[in-house]
Amino acid sequence: MHHHPRRTAVAAAGILLTATAGAAAPASAATQSAASGRAPATALVVDAHWAGHCTFDRLVIHVRGTVPPVTVKPVRHLRYDGSGKRVPLAGRYFLEIKLSPAAAHNQAGKPVYRGPRLLKIHLPKLKGLALTGDFEGVVTFGTAFKTKPHYKAYTVPRPARFVLDIKHPNICS
Repeated sequence: MHHHPRRTAVAAAGILLTATAGAAAPASAATQSAASGRAPATALVVDAHWAGHCTFDRLVIHVRGTVPPVTVKPVRHLRYDGSGKRVPLAGRYFLEIKLSPAAAHNQAGKPVYRGPRLLKIHLPKLKGLALTGDFEGVVTFGTAFKTKPHYKAYTVPRPARFVLDIKHPNICS
């Protein structure tokens, strides 16, 4: 087995990750975690799903490991991390979702995220989803809406996932 591409990929990413208990963590954190018995510090973001319900649309981001801290904030435009290029999702309102520490790739630099990278969605509120970044321990998503979203964000430990529920008028009655 040839190991040079792996080292190059890791060096290029600027992060050294070590696999521990099915998740990835910086080497120092993995060492600390193994010593303390805690879960690794960096979670792997592996998938995203969405669905429409009677009174809300739901986005679920699946994580291998423990769900890391997540921030959700309105932004004027969605941009790809690193390049700064605008994300081509139609909408008037956008939310940026950041999970950190997290990665959407394994220690060899191979993607583990199986969900959509850029997708138009046809739900009452949620109109688009994009994976906008996987860089330096931060995984970023963007969501698009035609109208201002009113949402509730929370995490669920088992299986580990982040949930975003976006309210809309009842479509079932």
